[in-house]
Amino acid sequence: MAAGTATRIYPFMTGGAADGTKLISHEVVLSDLTDKPRFGLKGGGSAAWLAAQGFTLPAINRIGGHGGMRVLRLGNEDILLLAEGAEKTLAEVKAAWQAATTPKGYSSWREEGWAWMRLSGPRLAEAMSSLCALDLRPQKFGADDIAQTRVGHIEAVTFRSPPGFDILFDITASAYFARTVAAVASHTDQHRGHS
Repeated sequence: MAAGTATRIYPFMTGGAADGTKLISHEVVLSDLTDKPRFGLKGGGSAAWLAAQGFTLPAINRIGGHGGMRVLRLGNEDILLLAEGAEKTLAEVKAAWQAATTPKGYSSWREEGWAWMRLSGPRLAEAMSSLCALDLRPQKFGADDIAQTRVGHIEAVTFRSPPGFDILFDITASAYFARTVAAVASHTDQHRGHS
């Protein structure tokens, strides 16, 4: 682990909030990315500060990019940077933000308060149609779209990632979410066996 994260305990790690909960890995695969770096900014000045750093911000509920990071715009002044594979760039942005004295918004603690899960696998489409009421088919929900909705009965943010869907939600619901996904996947497998 990188310096500064050694004491962090993620939900499915020993001692974490979801310790002992199994992540399914069959026809539907649930992966935990909660240890991947991210940084959320919220409040007045957030968008202007990021723009001044050279970010081109997407429209609300859309995804953009900057320096290998995904830039999720959840609201006018609510922006989340996901740095899977772009840790150095994110560290530089965070250091610049912490040093800034101009209006810059405030940290929304997304790296502390949200779990980051990824759903993939050959039966993903069926599982997502059971987990979320929105029409998430590619022709209706594109690669740069964000849905702020309910997934697996919990409030969540979801969007496409190359292998499937990424889902961000309150970290305290991690075990519940994993159990819900497992139940849906089991039902999908049983239904497949009868078809």
